[in-house]
Amino acid sequence: MYWSIRIRARCRKSSCSNTIRTRSRARCSRRRSREGGDRSEALRLTGPPIETIKLDAEIDATDQLETADAQATQAGIHPLLASLEIIVYPSSAQLQANNALAQAGTLEIAPMIAPLTLFIWSKNRIGPVRLTDFSVAEEAFDPALNPIRAKVSLGMRVLSVNDLGFNVKGGSLFMAYQQQKEKLAAQSAGGGLSALGIGGIP
Repeated sequence: MYWSIRIRARCRKSSCSNTIRTRSRARCSRRRSREGGDRSEALRLTGPPIETIKLDAEIDATDQLETADAQATQAGIHPLLASLEIIVYPSSAQLQANNALAQAGTLEIAPMIAPLTLFIWSKNRIGPVRLTDFSVAEEAFDPALNPIRAKVSLGMRVLSVNDLGFNVKGGSLFMAYQQQKEKLAAQSAGGGLSALGIGGIP
């Protein structure tokens, strides 16, 4: 099961930033180097990097209100905001089921599993993510106090095969996400050392 959220309201302004932190054996290599170990460990990667994404957007329902869109007229952008918030909620059915198990004396109750969330930002950037934080500042309202303009901030962590494994759909989606990065990187024209006035590396 996947979360699929389509933003129907107008996105007036948006920005998307990435932070990538490597997974390496650098700390271990420093300790081993002091002990006379293999210094090549400093260059070893232990898996895909930890990538976080920050998305900020200003959303309003001006266009929908001008065309008398039924949803915007009745609830503004409230349904959209609720659909983003509910990503981090277990379903009410799951909560009730777990409560029933607890009331029945079940000693061990498995944590609830959320649907896989996909971040789609153009055809070149589709990856599995976990929503880590969500904030919203509602700035304008209709007469019924439904929000019609808001600033939304989403924090996400890309889920890699280290998190999901290879033998599940999410792992396959991550591999496609990384392979797309590799294809795009291969299209980038590399610069020569001569452009920097360097004849070669000793």
